Amino acid sequence: MQSPVQTATEIGSQASQNISKMVYHIIFYITFAHLLNDLIQASLPAIYPLLKNNFSLSFAQIGLISLVYQVTASLLQPWIGLYTDKKPKPYLLPLGMVVTLVGIAMLAFAHSFYVLLISASFIGIGSSTFHPEASRVARMASGGKFGTAQSLFQVGGNTGSAIGPLLVAIIVLPYGQTSFVWLMLFALCAIWILFRVSKWTVTHTQSKIAKSNAVLYARLHGKQLVQALVVISVLILTKFTYIASISNYYTFYLIHKFHISLPSAQLYLFSFLAAVAIGTFFGGPLGDKVGRRAVIWISFLGMIPFAMVLPYVNLFWTSFVAIMAGLIMSSAFSAMIVYVQEAIPGRVGMISGLMFGLMFGVSGISAAGLGVLADTHGIEWIFRLCAYLPLLGIFTLFLPKSQKS
Repeated sequence: MQSPVQTATEIGSQASQNISKMVYHIIFYITFAHLLNDLIQASLPAIYPLLKNNFSLSFAQIGLISLVYQVTASLLQPWIGLYTDKKPKPYLLPLGMVVTLVGIAMLAFAHSFYVLLISASFIGIGSSTFHPEASRVARMASGGKFGTAQSLFQVGGNTGSAIGPLLVAIIVLPYGQTSFVWLMLFALCAIWILFRVSKWTVTHTQSKIAKSNAVLYARLHGKQLVQALVVISVLILTKFTYIASISNYYTFYLIHKFHISLPSAQLYLFSFLAAVAIGTFFGGPLGDKVGRRAVIWISFLGMIPFAMVLPYVNLFWTSFVAIMAGLIMSSAFSAMIVYVQEAIPGRVGMISGLMFGLMFGVSGISAAGLGVLADTHGIEWIFRLCAYLPLLGIFTLFLPKSQKS
């Protein structure tokens, strides 16, 4: 009679053979859809300066718009992921993008601050339905290269986040708020792609992949699992509070400190977000080779010197340091997602929703809080404060080791 360990190993080996090849066209589809989804999302903070002028908004009100969008997305994602772990709903992907489409139209023709809040919530709901299911599809099509697939998926999102402000600078800022309606074309394209992806998922069962996930990696239990989740939460809080400070207020900071034009500031923001996309690309494959924990260490420790000097240098070095900060810090997120997925196998949707939801929630709350502090202490003070955040990366010391970490 075989021991439980031997049986699990054989089952895992057999299951891994069934998913040994990455389904590249599906990875491409879901990555491109992520690009389109996050392009639309990134366009919202990119037009904050325009909305601020049109509606005479304070920084606190700008932060509230971001809070409504981010929290709407974050609160729904884990529940959607948990539900679809038990009852897969692949057609939620195109349906969520339809909701985003409605949000775009509302924002383009908003006539009051309250309509802006409602439209932001619609875009948030669309995001909340996209990320858990899309992350699940990326893992299904990974061929066992979970870090690489998650990294490619994230690169799509980060690339979209980088392109969004650039498109806003080209299309929206010169022609006004109503020109935001052109982003509906991107949403329609994403709906078509996601419908094709959903048809593929309907014909592929998730049971074999769930089995392989459950046996190929050592799951964490009890105190170790709680400890891992607490540490990962602290790291996400650190990473995305810092990212929120730049994504939402970098343009204001550059305009205030260096007196550059808004289109120029948007280009500097694009360079930072492009660096985030590039860094994300390397994080997943590196995690597959050297371990998730090592990548997280490299990311946070390498980030510290750049974050510390950013508030004290001239325009050229500010741009350079911001690019390096985005490049290094962004490599950690894919590693953190896969680390937790491996710690709790069989709950890909819930974990993906929780991680993305926590990311959006932290970003939204941070944006709102930083907006209030910026009104009180000034925009430069915010960047001096956030320079110390990467020091919290020391909590990686307490991240439990697992078979693949």
